[in-house]
Amino acid sequence: MLPVVADAAQSPQGWDLSFVEKFNGKHKQVFDLMDKDLALIVIKNWLDAWEEVYGLKHPEVNAIAAIAGKGFAINASDELYAKFPIGQLYSVNDPATGQPATKNPWIAGDRPGAMAGAGVRPLQARGVIFWMCNKALNNVSGRIAAAVQRPQPEVYQELRAGLNPGVIVVPAHTMLVGIVQEKGFTYEVV
Repeated sequence: MLPVVADAAQSPQGWDLSFVEKFNGKHKQVFDLMDKDLALIVIKNWLDAWEEVYGLKHPEVNAIAAIAGKGFAINASDELYAKFPIGQLYSVNDPATGQPATKNPWIAGDRPGAMAGAGVRPLQARGVIFWMCNKALNNVSGRIAAAVQRPQPEVYQELRAGLNPGVIVVPAHTMLVGIVQEKGFTYEVV
């Protein structure tokens, strides 16, 4: 069995995974976001249920929105949507127009009904951590680079720098899912 790196900030490759050590809640869940349309509402519902049933909220409960390839559209900032054809490439439409989105529709969480509060900023305010898989980000940047006919390394740098504030880039989604499970997180695919 391989040991979990306790102080990942000392990784020879420069990866700082020390955020993993900061989760101290009794109830912890990592959400593997595959369905970008329903994913954030599932996390919101999980948080709401803990609060409604047991009166618990962050820091007693910890949630991670674990994002790899298809979920990239959730982690992209409005600036990236405006600059690159993310809406078109990832089939993300503006709820008001039905056309490919030119800004991130998941940021504010200001949609009506059950979707209210199911946004990146409201969930971050409730303690949810969002991560982005670096391996997937490399693939995403290749897809976008081909679409805009630019070099992949340039597009990768712009995408990485333009992720939503607070998004943590991790070396590999699958690696971190395992690490947080070793730290007591349960796992749910959404």
